[in-house]
Amino acid sequence: MAPIGTLWGKSHQPQTKVILSVAALNGLELELPEYHFFNRPAEYTSKFPYGKIPTFEDSDGFKLFEGETIARYLSGLGTKVNLLGSDAKETALVNQWIHFAEHEVWRPGWNINRMVYGFSGPFNREILDEQKEQLERALTYLETYLATRPSGYLVSDSVRLADLVLAGVILSCSKTTLGAAERAKFRLTFAHYAKVTGDERVKRFWGTEEFTEVTITEPRPFPYS
Repeated sequence: MAPIGTLWGKSHQPQTKVILSVAALNGLELELPEYHFFNRPAEYTSKFPYGKIPTFEDSDGFKLFEGETIARYLSGLGTKVNLLGSDAKETALVNQWIHFAEHEVWRPGWNINRMVYGFSGPFNREILDEQKEQLERALTYLETYLATRPSGYLVSDSVRLADLVLAGVILSCSKTTLGAAERAKFRLTFAHYAKVTGDERVKRFWGTEEFTEVTITEPRPFPYS
């Protein structure tokens, strides 16, 4: 099968992992050119002047940015698995949990990441603690909900896009914010992560766990380029 388009992203980036997983589940092939955060080629910036990744362009020149949007678009192209929901109610639940993952879990986790890596001004421990409290509130709710799900998935008895998005969010938070103590506390959340990322069809994109052992609460250099 010929590639359906080009994806610009970094292999360590959770959103890129989600998109590649969606493509693999639906039997879609993507071209993956090399990309550097701080050395963007003119060919790329002429197509995507905002400069962020991941981004996607198909063979007709149709372009998208924002990871969840690309993942949703590719979910609708495939026929092998139903990632968006089998009816209106299930689709609404998929959308609900995507928004919850991105706004209630990822946002405070990302705010902490930005502070730790120096992207949001001077380090402020009070704000960091507030963001950590918001993150733990969201994970406590998620943990209670997952206790009602015998399948281990968020919406159905098989994987949906919401499960992949949540896995990407949890990976992002676990690089700095969720250490061993939090993994023990939110056991069902990390069981969900293991179930989704351990799927033989997608596990090659997730690689080995990059989880921190302890919550990082001090500034440190950004590890990627």
